[in-house]
Amino acid sequence: MRLSLKRLLTAECRATSKRSYSASAAAALPEQAVPATQERRKFHVREKLAAIEATRPFPQLTDTFGRQHSYLRISLTEKCNLRCTYCMPAEGVPLSPKDHILSTPEVLRLAKLFVTEGVTKIRLTGGEPTIRKDLMDIIAGLNDLRSIGLKTIGMTTNGLALKRKLPALREAGLDQLNISLDTLDVFKFELMTRRRVATMKGFQNVMDSITGAVSVGFDAVKLNAVVIKNVNDDEVVRFVELTKDLPINVRFIEYMPFDGNKWNEAKFVSYKNMLARIKETYPEVIKLTDDANDTSKAYAVPGFSGKIGFITSMSEHFCGSCNRLRLLADGNLKVCLFGNAEVNLRDAMRSGVQDDKLLDVIGAAVKRKKKQHAGKLRIPPDFPVTAGGVIITNTPSSASQLAALWPTPSRVQEIPIRHRSTSSKLTHTDASGRATMVDVSSKTATLRTATAKGRVLMSAEAFSLVKTNAIKKGDVLTVAQIAGIHAAKQTGVLIPLCHPLPLSRIDVRLDLDDDNQCVNVAATVSCRGQTGVEMEAIVAVSVACCTVYDMCKAVDRGIRIHDVRVVEKTGGKSGDYKAE
Repeated sequence: MRLSLKRLLTAECRATSKRSYSASAAAALPEQAVPATQERRKFHVREKLAAIEATRPFPQLTDTFGRQHSYLRISLTEKCNLRCTYCMPAEGVPLSPKDHILSTPEVLRLAKLFVTEGVTKIRLTGGEPTIRKDLMDIIAGLNDLRSIGLKTIGMTTNGLALKRKLPALREAGLDQLNISLDTLDVFKFELMTRRRVATMKGFQNVMDSITGAVSVGFDAVKLNAVVIKNVNDDEVVRFVELTKDLPINVRFIEYMPFDGNKWNEAKFVSYKNMLARIKETYPEVIKLTDDANDTSKAYAVPGFSGKIGFITSMSEHFCGSCNRLRLLADGNLKVCLFGNAEVNLRDAMRSGVQDDKLLDVIGAAVKRKKKQHAGKLRIPPDFPVTAGGVIITNTPSSASQLAALWPTPSRVQEIPIRHRSTSSKLTHTDASGRATMVDVSSKTATLRTATAKGRVLMSAEAFSLVKTNAIKKGDVLTVAQIAGIHAAKQTGVLIPLCHPLPLSRIDVRLDLDDDNQCVNVAATVSCRGQTGVEMEAIVAVSVACCTVYDMCKAVDRGIRIHDVRVVEKTGGKSGDYKAE
């Protein structure tokens, strides 16, 4: 689209240079507003471009990179009856209060709003959407939107409680089903889902749901399998063989990092590795043509009823053609799966905001969408430092992960602070009181860690802009995190008497604190060496805090950096230290 507009601009300028405005065109403008020849040309072209923009089908749902968003994923619930290892912690995640979850009328109101703006496909997700009691009502309500442009209604489910609902779901208007199943081994199923749901029965329910969905006549039945190295990667060929007799699309999903799945690069299996394994058994497998906005690279074994695909979110992202938006169960809109910015539409609706204003909010969020993976930091495989906390969300689950690092004053008083070393002598001065670097050559190299924290307090306006990722300089949290990581590595250069250390881990995390309108920063640093890493941790926090200030100072000059300190240290001769 951008290229065609550029061509139009060039052609129009050339054409305009060969002709003058007619008397009637000039008369249409006030006499004082008729510009000079060059300005007149520009004015004429701008009018043409404005007219084209006004006729686009997705004015509010087109981002600054020209991507038109016609696909909306709606999460109906945060609850799930499984605890899949790649999806969430074994203990689950904190759930939003029931009254924070969108009601059926609210879901349908927002769905209608998106459809009127050009969304043609809606997929229901969770959690596990079949848990929601009003599921049939929601699908029926969405089905009514076909008259204004909705073409496809899909749902993603784990299939446990699906089998008996299939006919009613199809009748209500559901077109497509994505069923998640990561293993064909019944015992491995129990291990991967962390649920003993009468293991054999639960597994069989999922298999029956797959065959039942085909029998009922859904337009598309897809089986999604997350592939994890040394867990289920040996089953790839078995999954392919399901497509021999079943007209389904088996899609292999590259393992992706999320807050709760303890991301480990060693668990990752690229699609090229999977494809090579398949070709060892089926060398005749062929590449199929992919749709314009398809997230899956499609393949098939000639003669088989179904096909296979690879969702390559990590090895070859498809951000350039992304047409998806996500509405969470609590009413937050996410424009990118990996993004940290969310816009709450629920509160806006409940406060009486009209649809036109809601569209303005949605449009502003879409315009802030990043070019790829919301600026998410990817660490190359050979990079020796792990950078945790890249996916930062303002949710109870993410806040609770850092809660232990932010004690209230009463908690600090209650928890004793232990000091193993009672020496009152400074270590960085010699006998005459002059500064000197401590000689650590005689010390034993041991594992040493340190955690520091700090916070950046700001005005409500600045906090809101950070929270919605609307600061003009860019993504404040990600930039500050990268700055903290770099700072930790440069501590020996910045602090004159610090030893340069071979750091093995730098984990910088930033968390938004709504109650105090501040950004909480925490850094944990580790190394196996002869001296501690407290300074590396505290420098990482300090520079991350300063970066937040630098990126937000145009909005709030009164931003305060507060309470930067070491809260925990382990290893070394002086023993462990913990402030909480």
